[in-house]
Amino acid sequence: MKKIFSIRDKAILTGLYLSKFDKNAIDELGFVGFNEAYNVLGYSIGIKPNSIKNYRDEFDPYFPNTRKGWNKRTLRDYCKQHLDNFSSLNFDDFTDLIKGFVIANYETEKFVEKVIKKDKSESVAKRLITGKSAEEYFKINYPTIDRFKDYELTDTTNMACGFDFKLSQEMDFFCVEAKGLNYHTGNIAMTEKEFFVANELKHKYCLFVVVDFAEKPNHQLFFDPLNSRLSFKKAEKTVKQINYSTLI
Repeated sequence: MKKIFSIRDKAILTGLYLSKFDKNAIDELGFVGFNEAYNVLGYSIGIKPNSIKNYRDEFDPYFPNTRKGWNKRTLRDYCKQHLDNFSSLNFDDFTDLIKGFVIANYETEKFVEKVIKKDKSESVAKRLITGKSAEEYFKINYPTIDRFKDYELTDTTNMACGFDFKLSQEMDFFCVEAKGLNYHTGNIAMTEKEFFVANELKHKYCLFVVVDFAEKPNHQLFFDPLNSRLSFKKAEKTVKQINYSTLI
């Protein structure tokens, strides 16, 4: 039976992974540094980024590195339990465990990659920044935004409807698409469906952009994004598909 990990379990093990494997862990996941790792992994798991850092610091005295960590503090019992149970994992197995926390259907994806030798050039960091981390950031922070105060959130990320969230309050609503950027500036792409829905909903459609995951994430909101200061350029890509047929 597959073990079920709580959010705290995931945060502790992520801190343990970063402490044990240090820069190798950062490089493997495609982060530019620890701050980005805390931010992206923290929001992806659903916990404050500083919690990831605190767990890493707590484990640091138990591994060879240049950091002192919390060397004057006794390891908490639940952290010691994770240290005892998981510190012997090798790099590949521990990496798979962490990827499984933040990538949906990771086991299936691994199998598919082996079968069709899928292109793995896109890093975990980039995938999470442009997707899950930005979405989780929005879910955590939207109640603090005046425009969305007292609105009820519906998660539509798995419905392929052209937006990630619907916010409702009586007869009023907003549809929100969350995007993420590593730094303060960068390119944001909208799919054809997102573009179509944004054009239909106008000011009821909000493009919510989380910027600067590399250091200190913050956000920008663009209502009616197609008629805002943003300028979108159409980019078309032709995909060649080969089929094989047989007679039954």
